[in-house]
Amino acid sequence: MMPNLTTPVIVPQMPFKIDYSTGIVSLGSCFADEIGERLQEGDFHVDMNPFGALYNPASIAAAVRRLMEDREIGMDDLVQHEGLWHSWHHHGCFSHSTAEETLAACNSRIHQAHQAIKEASLLMVTFGTAWVFEREGEIVANCHKLPPQMFVRRRMTVEEIVALWQPLLQELAAYYPGLKVLFTVSPIRHMADGAHGNQLSKSTLLLAIDQLLPTAHCSLPTYYFPSYEIVLDELRDYRFFDEKMTHPTPLAVDIVWDRFQRATMLPAIREQAHFNAKQHKRERHIPLH
Repeated sequence: MMPNLTTPVIVPQMPFKIDYSTGIVSLGSCFADEIGERLQEGDFHVDMNPFGALYNPASIAAAVRRLMEDREIGMDDLVQHEGLWHSWHHHGCFSHSTAEETLAACNSRIHQAHQAIKEASLLMVTFGTAWVFEREGEIVANCHKLPPQMFVRRRMTVEEIVALWQPLLQELAAYYPGLKVLFTVSPIRHMADGAHGNQLSKSTLLLAIDQLLPTAHCSLPTYYFPSYEIVLDELRDYRFFDEKMTHPTPLAVDIVWDRFQRATMLPAIREQAHFNAKQHKRERHIPLH
């Protein structure tokens, strides 16, 4: 009898199922992009990271509230640095050489995602880190490589994250009665603070999410998908990480994606998604002759 060489993470079946009528909005760290891209390849209706990759729970919460209100950003939300205009609420992929271009890019996506969240039945939220940068007492989504002395860097507490998200979930339940929220924690390791600092950060996120799962105080259905545990506990091998040993490889993401599909989709939908992804790959293929 062969020994078991892994510690499999049991992923329970979600009480909801995704199909081609499901509107999905995905927000959070770049791991949200990885799963979002696979949903797009499968031709699902998904709006992926309308602010670019966001990492901390405070910035993700602020983004969700801005989408709910369809609230544009203005000049006060921008900063100019090294020839580009940046938004404090967005990833650097929205930065442009003029303020007008940056505002147009950011606000166009806000309006688009506002419509998407109105029609969505699933909001996927991926927390990346509990570490935040504060500027003048406010947490920014990205420091855009500005001088570090402009910011105060600290780790959010479990209580702080819960205090932000509990009322937000109640507002979401009131705004969008049919919405469900699926939380996950990114398996990407943030090693700037060392292995211990990274573990403290991820543990903070996990404890906060655990307190945000269904309670009598909120009618919004909330769930947790263990992407962090699959990569860090079950795969637990550097062959599943890139050359920097922090980001999961495409193979690791494919394994998480397969588990996600099995937990949230019926077999016929999984087969159709696989077929659609192969079709897209075939369309991108450039013949040699």
